[in-house]
Amino acid sequence: MQIRSHLEILPPYTPIEPFEVLSARLGRPPEQIIKLDANENPYGPLEAVRQALAMLSFIHIYPDPESRALRQAIAEFIQVPPEYILAGAGADELIDLLMRVFLEPGDAMMICPPTFGMYDFDGRLNNARVIEVPRRDDFSLDIATLRQVVEQEHPKLLFLATPNNPDGSLPSPAILDEILELPTLVVLDEAYIEFADPKRELGRGISRVGEVPQRRNLVVLRTFSKLAALAGLRVGYGVFPAWLMPTLWKAKQPYNVNVAATSAALAALEHASELKEMVKRIIAERERLASALTHYGFLTLYPSQANYLLMRVRGIEAAELKRRLMLDYGILVRYFSTARLRDCVRISVGRPEDTDALLNALNQIAQEV
Repeated sequence: MQIRSHLEILPPYTPIEPFEVLSARLGRPPEQIIKLDANENPYGPLEAVRQALAMLSFIHIYPDPESRALRQAIAEFIQVPPEYILAGAGADELIDLLMRVFLEPGDAMMICPPTFGMYDFDGRLNNARVIEVPRRDDFSLDIATLRQVVEQEHPKLLFLATPNNPDGSLPSPAILDEILELPTLVVLDEAYIEFADPKRELGRGISRVGEVPQRRNLVVLRTFSKLAALAGLRVGYGVFPAWLMPTLWKAKQPYNVNVAATSAALAALEHASELKEMVKRIIAERERLASALTHYGFLTLYPSQANYLLMRVRGIEAAELKRRLMLDYGILVRYFSTARLRDCVRISVGRPEDTDALLNALNQIAQEV
């Protein structure tokens, strides 16, 4: 017996270590660990969500394969008809589903690194030809090269995180308009869009989700992981052009969104005003943290419109900074070992007390740099 040959050389995806494993390894109880490494919502789910989960009934019954109640609630939230919406076990499931629907072995797809690692991982998992068009040094998109590569390679899919992970940059409306004129299916991953503009209502007005019904080549993905603090329940959704929906319904797993995730997401959407206030707190703390970090001479900060900040580190190895924060202070931040990011760390925005602890730790480390 032999597995598919391309899987033998597939590098594994490197996820964040489980919280309980890190707690045991560090010898610190969970409440003494400040977790700023995975862009999670630091406030946890709303009280209404906790109550909904506590009162779950019919757990022994399979969930609705069409997630009808959830899709209707999402439709009202984003002002797009439910027939364009598909719910998923996180946006990650929908990324993989799109690739399974479109990509034959060897077909081309495009990504713009540095970016979310699941695009590359799922592309290679599906035996696609993953074409990279690297971002510029400031993480902006290289439109001229994108256009040239699309003309030469005819990729079936182009994945863009807006805002981008790990730096938090957001392309201008004019740039996105240019990209949407390209002859390929453009997948905008708006996992962090709600944090992108504090003057708007949870991303409305800068999101492209409302354009999907009018365009044939646009898909928008969203998640409840960041906005509603449901990362552990794995629930997200995509908005797809009408011509694609019949195939997606055939290709998806029948019971892909479980009853707990559905109940939690419904409760969160019923209290959207509370979500908005929580997002405002995170944005305010992001601005406070960004302002404070500019005072450290060994850090160079990139502007972010997400719930995290990326910074380059000088005078100390970025991996060493991550290690010091973790071992000496119980603060977890994200380090990337890829060439473009080897001297960077990414810090998720936490609560005010998390920011205070981080700054105190950095003050101590700064005296040694």
